[in-house]
Amino acid sequence: MMRQVAVVAVAWLLGACATAPPPPGAQVSDTRFGAAVVAGQSTRDTVLAALGKTHKVVFDSGFETWLYQVPRSGGRFAEFIILFERSGVVRKTRVREPLATDKPAN
Repeated sequence: MMRQVAVVAVAWLLGACATAPPPPGAQVSDTRFGAAVVAGQSTRDTVLAALGKTHKVVFDSGFETWLYQVPRSGGRFAEFIILFERSGVVRKTRVREPLATDKPAN
């Protein structure tokens, strides 16, 4: 019995290791971005409240970027990037649609 439990545990651990990691950044539908993120008006707090936590990079200059993923067909994702000024206000945004060479997420 113990041997069966050990075999199942090892199989489960190996299966977990073989699973592809999720893409970076929180996944949000693109319909939520327009109302939630307005350059020159939205702040870190309002974006966080509307879209949730995600992957971010803070620069020495005080600027910050946040990355969100938008599901697209074929298991691919567009990237929605927000640049915040030192003051915490959205300076600009950018969307990068998936390229044909991007591998689909599993």
